[in-house]
Amino acid sequence: MSVETNPTDRLASLPTVRSVSIGRPFAWLAAGWRDLCANPIASLAYGLLFAIAGDLITIFAWRNGQIFIVATSGFFLVAPLLAGGLYEISRRLESGQKSTFIGSLAGGRRNAVELAKLGLLLGCFGLAWERISRFLFAFLAPEIAPDLLALLAEIHLSVEHRDLLLIWILAGGIQALLVFSLTVVSVPMLLDRAVGVGAAIRTSLRAVDANLLPMAVWGVTVVTLTALGFLTLFFGLIVLMPLLGHATWHAYRDLVN
Repeated sequence: MSVETNPTDRLASLPTVRSVSIGRPFAWLAAGWRDLCANPIASLAYGLLFAIAGDLITIFAWRNGQIFIVATSGFFLVAPLLAGGLYEISRRLESGQKSTFIGSLAGGRRNAVELAKLGLLLGCFGLAWERISRFLFAFLAPEIAPDLLALLAEIHLSVEHRDLLLIWILAGGIQALLVFSLTVVSVPMLLDRAVGVGAAIRTSLRAVDANLLPMAVWGVTVVTLTALGFLTLFFGLIVLMPLLGHATWHAYRDLVN
């Protein structure tokens, strides 16, 4: 005979979440920089892959704004998973070990099934964003080709077009905030512990809820540095993505007991 688990008991079995000061995100960045400097070759290899992926998306999709939007936003929606090797490098550094790029890939094998489930969830978010984007363009600006580039070319001609851009940015921001809340702790936690994806996501949401101001600062920092990487034609991501990846590991270690 099966015995039901009380929801309170399930919550109690989750890791303890700490509250941190509003300035802690800058300490995470400093720790991330130290990790990058301690293992630069493997770390910068990840950054180079991010930069190459961004440039390839630009080269092959810049003439089709719809594809560019989906490819770019989808790529960065799954970026927390792609940065898993950076978390593994930081995890090994904590125990005094250095890691090669190939060696860092082994971290994903420890909890591969649960990481795959989270990847599927993020893929669903990417598909949903593509559908939302297409619907907004079709419903609010049917006379414009369904892509961002066409909108930017005509945005100055109509208030309605500016409203569409605002709604589009707002919808994308809400989804990005949700994905950030779901993954900021869950991905490094899945790499570090033998837990299920549900427990990892709940822990991530609890960490954000207990640290709204610090996580707001961290979210703005991530967006700002990522945007800086975009403005450098993705070449800035060679350094910025490893920095953010290592810093995210330290955020997890700081927030979750």
